[in-house]
Amino acid sequence: MKNLFQIIRELVANDPHLIGQHASERLEERGIMEWQAVVGLDEGRFLLDRPEAEPHPTVEVAENLPDGTEFKAVWAYLAPSNVAKLVTVHFFDQD
Repeated sequence: MKNLFQIIRELVANDPHLIGQHASERLEERGIMEWQAVVGLDEGRFLLDRPEAEPHPTVEVAENLPDGTEFKAVWAYLAPSNVAKLVTVHFFDQD
């Protein structure tokens, strides 16, 4: 059986994903392009899963920008529609 991280990675790789409004604002604020968060998930390092998170289960993933800067991305699994959603991003050394 696939774990939550695997499910989200496969969904994003096959394109059924959304970028939430909050995530879009944080991406812009932090100078990260949407495509960087999407592409970064494939090579991302699993940090934590929260299967009981509300309203949707989430995973936290360490991802890297092309220059090597590491950031955390939080992805949710929207089971009813079988879609992954980027919830937020932030750099590890900042709130």
